[in-house]
Amino acid sequence: MGSRPAALNTAAVEAVYRRDGRRVFATLVRLLGSLERAEEALQDALQAALEQWPRDGLPDNPAAWLVSTGRFKAIDALRRARRYDTLGDSVDDLLAPDAEPIPELLADDTLRLVFTCCHPGLAEEARIALTLREVCGLTTEAIARAFLVPAPTLAQRIVRAKHKIRVARIPYEVPERAALPARLASVLRVVYLVFNEGFGSQHAAELVDEALRLARSLVELLPEPEVEGLLALLLLHAARRDARLAPDGALVPLDAQDRGLWRRADIDEGAALAARALARPGWGSYALQAAIAALHGEARHAADTDWPQIVALYDLLLAREPTQVVALNRAVALGMRDGPAVGLAALDALAADPALATYQPLHAARAGLLARAGRDAEARAAYVQALALTSHDPEKRYLEQRLAALS
Repeated sequence: MGSRPAALNTAAVEAVYRRDGRRVFATLVRLLGSLERAEEALQDALQAALEQWPRDGLPDNPAAWLVSTGRFKAIDALRRARRYDTLGDSVDDLLAPDAEPIPELLADDTLRLVFTCCHPGLAEEARIALTLREVCGLTTEAIARAFLVPAPTLAQRIVRAKHKIRVARIPYEVPERAALPARLASVLRVVYLVFNEGFGSQHAAELVDEALRLARSLVELLPEPEVEGLLALLLLHAARRDARLAPDGALVPLDAQDRGLWRRADIDEGAALAARALARPGWGSYALQAAIAALHGEARHAADTDWPQIVALYDLLLAREPTQVVALNRAVALGMRDGPAVGLAALDALAADPALATYQPLHAARAGLLARAGRDAEARAAYVQALALTSHDPEKRYLEQRLAALS
């Protein structure tokens, strides 16, 4: 054992789990060959840590300790079960006394697990849900919110996907290069969703770092324009994370952020990646979004933002990805380029869709443009509507402040 701090307690184990838990899990999947077995092994290892670390001190390498402990506890459980059941030859390698020693945690264990969960034999939504749950440790409820489906429905998708992996014996591996394209779109979307979940939470910064790490690994594996575009997009957004919240916890909008807090090295790297991605055939929506983020990041003052170029990029993005979210962002950009009346006309056209009646960003965007247009009474009503649809505390505080300023 290594250091033995005076107050090593449950919090220390929780901190290790938050930092390394999902990578430990990914390595256990590789060693044990089963998602279910690895989950049980991780829980057993965490229980052992809660019992032993306060007594013996923190290990020199806590993550490797969890891998080793989890694996050997799984082997013990298999040995006990083998006395009563015929488990077949599939566990012989695990039980063999000369089985490979526990290695250090490998960064690409997580990448292997991502590609396993994103196998084309699984339905696309099941792939993404399974990856977010098993690789990234997001709760079923959080994933259900991202998919806009009930949590029980999402849970059933995950159960069915795990069953298919087991029955179809889907291998735990990064596929050969020729097989990568069939899985790449799902993998990129998973990394993007993980980043968004972390970026939108005060308590999940480690998800931002994990998404960036996975995106870098993907660029090393497959340096194609859309892969580089995704890494560029994540870097450009992450560069602003220190300026996103005010001291009171309220969200600070992009045009009001202290740009001196932005991480210029990340902006420079992201902008260079975005430019390189768009200079080659094969770019897509991630590269376009990265180019938009680069224009924001490169503006030293909000007034310097190149809104005409941003609108032009949104036109390209909307043609490629005609979603309501893209149309909403383009409408806001139009309002910045051509004035609030033009932006409001575009937003009002979107608001005619009943599916957007409860879409909070639409009402918040309308409120902002109405306030800029001097239509204060309508702006207050739109802010009230947006507030009623907001559960995210930093955003709620920001909207409350904007509403108070109009009173």
